[in-house]
Amino acid sequence: MTGPAGRPRRPRQRAARGASRVGQRFETVVGPVAHGGHCVARVVPDPEGDPDGTRVVFVRHTIPGERVVLEITEGTDGDRFWRGDAVQVLEASPDRVEPPCPYAGPGRCGGCDFQHVALTRQRDLKAAVVREQLSRLAHLDVPVEVEAVPGDDHGLRWRTRVQYVDLPDGGRGMRAHRSRAVIPVEDCLIARPDAREPAPGTLHETVLDREFAVAGDGFWQVHPGAPRVLVEAVLSALRPRPGERVMDLYAGVGLFARFLAEAVGETGRVLAVEGDPAAADHARANLGDLPWAGVETGSVDRVLASSYDEPVDLVVLDPPREGARRPVVEQIAARAPRAVAYVACDPAALARDVAYFAEQGYVLRTLRAFDLFPMTHHVECVALLEKTGPDLRRSDLR
Repeated sequence: MTGPAGRPRRPRQRAARGASRVGQRFETVVGPVAHGGHCVARVVPDPEGDPDGTRVVFVRHTIPGERVVLEITEGTDGDRFWRGDAVQVLEASPDRVEPPCPYAGPGRCGGCDFQHVALTRQRDLKAAVVREQLSRLAHLDVPVEVEAVPGDDHGLRWRTRVQYVDLPDGGRGMRAHRSRAVIPVEDCLIARPDAREPAPGTLHETVLDREFAVAGDGFWQVHPGAPRVLVEAVLSALRPRPGERVMDLYAGVGLFARFLAEAVGETGRVLAVEGDPAAADHARANLGDLPWAGVETGSVDRVLASSYDEPVDLVVLDPPREGARRPVVEQIAARAPRAVAYVACDPAALARDVAYFAEQGYVLRTLRAFDLFPMTHHVECVALLEKTGPDLRRSDLR
């Protein structure tokens, strides 16, 4: 199992809290979609002993409103919730389709969450998750539409980098969901035919006629349409002006910094901050012909806490999955940018940080969501946060 960047993730190992329920089956009607590629269901574990007692189960391979038989895959009597798979569909949603990949389904490859769902409904489910997280964590009611991105074939053949597991017989496989078990896979249908495995060395990627040096085993968006659409979304949101001062935080190889530096011109200033030394070196190369754009190597929280404390006009914030968190948000607000473009791959972290920005006087003005990872539950958002309050310069109002 991997995340959007292709990095394997291991489930947390927890001590058992009572008798295991793994393998037990229940019939139920499935509730709403939840963050993480599953839906919420409720079952009555002991109808004879406690007919009113219910347990929440996070169920994969289903769609809200379906009647299914689910099988518990993780859970004990002492757990607050269980996990499960829909192993039999008794009443199907009209949005249910036959998964195009033979390796998708209960007990199989864990890479795709929604292959059983029509593509337009997949995007509706992702939009519902983003809305729910913003409502629950940031107390905002925000309309969300997940936009399709050019570069895939009806949700397939988009992944430019894929990490397989080598098998003893010379074959290759993928991890099962939340497991180290390997499922042999001959052809991953979300991978492009020319998809590469992460490997040392330098690659060159082109975005809007600009060339970027990228580490072959470093971070770069895996959907071929992603870099362009994200750059255009950030520039459209921020509307950088000549002479402005900009910070690009978690800058990677300088994708946003490059176009922002061109927009503010030589009378402006762009600082890219990146914690990975190899990515920072590539950023210096990618920005080398723009002397008003600099690169600082170091973790964003430490750099902001120790240096570059002068005011700035704009900030691009593109943190890893765990988000920016309160200390970084407070350091950004202390520099009083007129606007922040937050690029987020996790809606829960985004919503939490939007709430932190609200405490600092920043309001969520716009939100766009992009389907950069079709067939999975992942979604990418670009949020525009603007400064409000008495210290907002009159010239910034528009």
